Amino acid sequence: MTAQGELPVSPARKEPEPEEASFFVAVGGEPTFRRLVDAFYEGVAKDPVLRPMYPEEDLGPAADRLTLFLMQYWGGPNTYSASRGHPRLRMRHAPFRVGPAERDAWLLHMRTAVDSLNLPEPHHSALWEYMERAAHFMVNTG
Repeated sequence: MTAQGELPVSPARKEPEPEEASFFVAVGGEPTFRRLVDAFYEGVAKDPVLRPMYPEEDLGPAADRLTLFLMQYWGGPNTYSASRGHPRLRMRHAPFRVGPAERDAWLLHMRTAVDSLNLPEPHHSALWEYMERAAHFMVNTG
């Protein structure tokens, strides 16, 4: 009690700030990444440059791997690493010739896919900038 018989006023307690949602959660989680990858592979399936790079008859397994990788990268579950180990993207793509033509075709279809999500900023830009960096990083031949 204070000298005047009142209870002391405690300093204002600041409420804990809510944790910032991961990108994965902020953009809608797994359904968003599945839509992204589905839209991307629609283009890949018809692309004369990229389609030969996918040895499987069905693009489904490749789509699943990309979906799991992207979900994990953006803060979702670590299912990709739990089932496949470290991503090692350059190593996994080393058997394939990835030159400027392949990179550009990949970016064309990925741009269409990213835009199809209609994500608000800054999420749209963050996702697209990552895709651009990743595509350039994967080039392994001139």
